[in-house]
Amino acid sequence: MKKVLLTVGIVLGIVACNQEPEGYTLNGNLRGDVENGTQVFLRTVGENNQPIDVDTAMVENGKFTFTGTADTPELNYIFVDNLQGYTAVILENGEITFNAQKDSLGMAEIEGTPQNEIFLDYMEQSKELTEQAQSIQRDMQQASMKQDTATAKSLQDEMMELQEKYKSFELDYIENHPDALISALLIDRALGTGTVTVEEAQEMYEKLSPEIKKTKVAQTFQERVEGQKQAEANAENVAIGAKAPEFTAPTPDGGELALKDALGKLTLVDFWAAWCKPCRVENPNIVKVYEKYHDKGLNVLGVSLDRTEEAWKKAIEDDGLTWQHVSHVAYFNDPVAKLYNIDAIPAAFLLDENGVIVAKNLRGPALEAKVSELLD
Repeated sequence: MKKVLLTVGIVLGIVACNQEPEGYTLNGNLRGDVENGTQVFLRTVGENNQPIDVDTAMVENGKFTFTGTADTPELNYIFVDNLQGYTAVILENGEITFNAQKDSLGMAEIEGTPQNEIFLDYMEQSKELTEQAQSIQRDMQQASMKQDTATAKSLQDEMMELQEKYKSFELDYIENHPDALISALLIDRALGTGTVTVEEAQEMYEKLSPEIKKTKVAQTFQERVEGQKQAEANAENVAIGAKAPEFTAPTPDGGELALKDALGKLTLVDFWAAWCKPCRVENPNIVKVYEKYHDKGLNVLGVSLDRTEEAWKKAIEDDGLTWQHVSHVAYFNDPVAKLYNIDAIPAAFLLDENGVIVAKNLRGPALEAKVSELLD
C-alpha cells in the first residue's frame, strides 16, 4: 500500500511540475494574401524608445511561429514586413495564439496565456470609453465649425467627466489586478502623465505581485520614481536663494574646471549646445553683455550639452564665446545638467560672488537689466 501511495505521489509531482511551462510558443495566423517568406519581427523597446529586434520568423502559408523562454512577462510587439501597423503581445511561458487580418494588425486577437487574457480584458473594457471620447471629439469639431459655443462648452464638460471616469477605471483596474503586467504599465503611464504623484504611484507599485515587480516594466518604473525624487531634490538645490551646486567638468583643452574657480563678482552659468537654435540666437546677446560688464566683474561659464567635441568647439569659435567652457559631451545625460535639473535649453543661472543663485533663465534685455542692477 505504501508503495502504491509513493508511486501516486511521484506521478502527481511530475504532473505538478509539468503544469508550469518551460518556455513560450507563439503561433501566428495571418489572414489575407501574405507572400511566403515574408518576415515577421518580434520587437521590444530599448533606450530612448528605440525598437530592438528580439526574434524573426518567416510566414509560410499564412502562419509563423516564435519560440523562446521568458523569465518574466514582458511587453513586446509584432511587426510584419511591408504591412502597416503592429500588435502588442505579452511574452510569457505558455502557448500564445495570434490571429490577424493582414490589413489590420492593430486589431489582432492575442489569446492563450494569463497575462494576454488580462491584457485583452483591459483593452475590451477601455475600448468603450475610448470610443465615447472619439465621438465627443467629433461632435466638438462640428460644434466649433458651426461656432456653436454653447454646445462646445457642454461637450468640453462631458469630456472632462469622461476623463475622470477613465482615470478611475484605470486606477481601479490596477488595484484589482496586482498580478497583471498591464497594471505595472498603467502605473508607469499614470506617473509619467502626472495623473498620480510619486507617492501615490509608489503605493500602488508596492501592492503588485512579486512576479510583476521583477519585470522590466516595473524596474523602469522604479528608475523613473528615483529619477523624479532626485529631480525634486535638485529643483530645491537650484532655487533662487540657494547656493549653486558645486561641480567640476572637462574643458575644451582636455583639462578640468571647477565652478568655484570660475566665479566672478557675478557669474552666468549658461547651459547651451551647438544644436540648440534658441541658444545660438541668444549667444550674441550674452557676448554683448559679457563684453560690456566683464571688466566690472561678470564672468560666464558655458556648460554644453553637445553630443560631439567637434560641434561644441566649432560653435564656441563661430559664435565668439570667449569665456570659460565645460562639457561632458553627453547631451542631457551630462552630470552637471542633471545636477541642475536641466530638461530643456537654453537655461541659465546668475550667481553672486558667493555662488548663491540670484536669478534664473534671463535672456535678451532682461539679462542686461539684471546685470546692470547688480554691477553698475
